[in-house]
Amino acid sequence: MTPISQIEHDTLQTVSRTTWRYWLGLAIAVGLIAVGGWCWSQMLRHGLGVSGLNAPVMWGAMITTFVFFIGVSHSGTLVSAILFFTRSPLRAAIGRSAEGMTVIAILTAGLYPIIHIGRSWLFFFVLPYPNQRGLWPNFRSPLTWDVFAICSYVTVSALFLYMGMLPDLALLARRVTGWRKPFYRILSLGFAGTDGEWCLFEKAYPIFAGIVIPLAVSVHSVVSWDFAMTVMPGWHSAIFPPYFVAGAIFSGLAMAILLLGGLRRGYHLERYIKADHFDLLAKLLLAMSIVMTFVYATEFYVAFYRGGSTEAELFRWRATGSYAPLFWLVVACNTVAPLACFWKRVRRSLPAMIVIAILVTVGMWFERFVFIVTTLAHSFDPASWRTYTPSLRELGVCLGGFGVFLMLFLLFIKVFPSMSIAETMQGQHAATSEAVHE
Repeated sequence: MTPISQIEHDTLQTVSRTTWRYWLGLAIAVGLIAVGGWCWSQMLRHGLGVSGLNAPVMWGAMITTFVFFIGVSHSGTLVSAILFFTRSPLRAAIGRSAEGMTVIAILTAGLYPIIHIGRSWLFFFVLPYPNQRGLWPNFRSPLTWDVFAICSYVTVSALFLYMGMLPDLALLARRVTGWRKPFYRILSLGFAGTDGEWCLFEKAYPIFAGIVIPLAVSVHSVVSWDFAMTVMPGWHSAIFPPYFVAGAIFSGLAMAILLLGGLRRGYHLERYIKADHFDLLAKLLLAMSIVMTFVYATEFYVAFYRGGSTEAELFRWRATGSYAPLFWLVVACNTVAPLACFWKRVRRSLPAMIVIAILVTVGMWFERFVFIVTTLAHSFDPASWRTYTPSLRELGVCLGGFGVFLMLFLLFIKVFPSMSIAETMQGQHAATSEAVHE
């Protein structure tokens, strides 16, 4: 094969070939969705009373999972756009999976506010649409803010992903046969790869990349205001917007490592998803871990420095009370485990990075759980203090979300190329030209 033909063959493997690992992953995802669907049906039938939610802890594992997936979504397009502007040669292998992860994660996150309202079929009440009843949502409600944040971000991220795929869709329309050919031809919008089309593409794509970066920061800041705009101890803090953005990038990088590791191992893409990619992601993961450690320390310092007895008691209880094991698990996973990335051998080892990414993913879910639940369980009035333990049905709904995320990603790489064919070819051409000149 010529180098160009080899690139086309390799990068289209996820579309053209299905391995046993793919079917195993899909089976696991469908199993998790089945468990989550049954648990949700029990909530619809019997109400939210089957969950572990109580007064005063009215936000629990489901809202934790919502914030977690919102965080995962914000790293994908952000990293892809930054790599695009820096003209990094590593973007060709990372960008497409990261952008797909963003859209899928935010769609998964959008399920949890709908589930959490109990009467899920009435979710459209929070949408600001004209109606004869004269009913409008409460624009001071965090639920309404989340609707605007999710809708705006998923729209721009989907357009950013779709525009980047246009050259690949046009290539697929020429390569495939059967029902897929008209499907890709319609999606490619007649893109033929002429000089004029490439000129317009090169002008339009940076516009979307430029919009995505500030939007990612602003949207997750809106999610942080769900908590920071209250007067609850531990939440009413100006550090929350940058704290949430840093946590979003941190958890998103860990998820990107897991997905890229699965693609590399499942389809033998070592030639394209190299150790250099994991080395870069590991450095970013280490940097964000240090930022998160600084934020954790700042929260405790401010709580005791300001002298508020309620907030100081809350943070003391987080570290020594009923949820102390989870708190120290978060510290171990998010602060200690990523320090191994200081060693180059660890950064370039796929098994080691997979283990660290799993620990960070677990740590970030429990980090959101701890800061949400402890504040509600240990607020101003000691008479209302009460611990919260999620029920098995509630945890089943959360696992179902992970199943939805995994299934949608597996379907995504089966329908669309998991790597940018056009950018991979451009990188190969640039490398060949440099070799010739040397």
